[in-house]
Amino acid sequence: MRIIIVGAGAVGFHLAERLAHEGQDIVVIEPNEAKAAELRQSVDCLVVVGNGASRRVLEEAGIESAGLLIAVTNSDAVNILACQAAAGYQVPRKVARVEDETLLTSHGIEGVDLVIDPGAALARELIQLVKKGGVSEVVDFADGSLVLLGGYVQEGAPMAGMTLAELRTRVVGWEWIVTAVVRNGETLIARGDTVILEGDHVMVMATGTHQAEALALMGLEAHEPGKVMVLGGTRLAELTSNLLAESGISTTIIDSDADRCHQLAATNQRLVVVCGDPTDPKVLRAEGIDAVDTMLALSGWDEINIVGCLVAKALGVEMTVARFQRLEFVGLLAGIGIDAGVSGRLAAANEILRFVRRGRIRSVTTFQDTTAEAIEMEVGSASDAAGRTLKEVNLPRSAIVGGIIRDGRGFIPHGDTVIEPDDDLILVTLPEAIHAVEKVFG
Repeated sequence: MRIIIVGAGAVGFHLAERLAHEGQDIVVIEPNEAKAAELRQSVDCLVVVGNGASRRVLEEAGIESAGLLIAVTNSDAVNILACQAAAGYQVPRKVARVEDETLLTSHGIEGVDLVIDPGAALARELIQLVKKGGVSEVVDFADGSLVLLGGYVQEGAPMAGMTLAELRTRVVGWEWIVTAVVRNGETLIARGDTVILEGDHVMVMATGTHQAEALALMGLEAHEPGKVMVLGGTRLAELTSNLLAESGISTTIIDSDADRCHQLAATNQRLVVVCGDPTDPKVLRAEGIDAVDTMLALSGWDEINIVGCLVAKALGVEMTVARFQRLEFVGLLAGIGIDAGVSGRLAAANEILRFVRRGRIRSVTTFQDTTAEAIEMEVGSASDAAGRTLKEVNLPRSAIVGGIIRDGRGFIPHGDTVIEPDDDLILVTLPEAIHAVEKVFG
């Protein structure tokens, strides 16, 4: 399918890279010559230099044969106009990145099938992070009968220093499987000889009644936060703080811009707003850092967010989360004095990737610090895999079946589990394996 991406910024570049790697026919429209040249050198795609809202440029990009247009420039107007122009060419699906809340209505935007707001998307992800304590991901399947849990392996955790084969012989009595390990920005699909190290970001699939046991393997324990401190007065900080306050969580925002602090205080009565240096230990101590469970560093500057988290850790805060503008920091720095790294740009790209998946794929979950995806996929009645065991299926090593949903009930499979038509498989897979996975089970 031909996919046209308007804008080669961080979101557009990431999407082009991911989708081209899967073998999609990608065309990117970018007005900046330098960005266009960088993309040509890095990604196997066609790059057209020009305005993505121009019909002439869209025609040069092959809009007549496009199945999807994704407009993710920094201009809401350009994104909306590009989608509306694409609608005139009968493009089936159009996605626009829009951050101006005044442009959004309850009926959506004419000509746009999906509107992505990176700040709102990331705020929702942050709320889930905060509510689950040290847990980085919680994804339910089959009404909670299966759950995929992500977290960082703590010092002294039961699984630290062991291969998964060794762990399998010691941890019995309940069903679980480690699906993936993220280490130093690299994702490994888990196998028996995979060694788990302290600081690894691991994803464990377990039955819904054994979440506590799965977390204990990583040395984690879910808990409700009592107090959260937010560094920075950005729109993301405001959106997240309001959601926290709505959930009944005591929230304090600290920012050095006096005018922004007055604005936040005037419009958000449930928040405590403090004007001061968010990286100054004296300011943090004065505002009760010793009672804070979670620190969210959400300023617009990576340096401030990194230092803020490190200072908070030194002052005893249990969980710190940093927002990064540079995408490579998300996986690189998480776990090094920072419990989790997040990016609004990645959150937007991930929502778009979920929208792109179609066919027998029922749902897609993407993650902040890895290209891996958790895919729920129906087994076709004519699939070659139907009637065979998992170990008989020629599945790529970059994919693993973590769960099966059959007749509405989810369970953890084994190598001798027989796949049946109409089963829903929950796979954790890297991008390069998605096409092969669809071919095997579709």
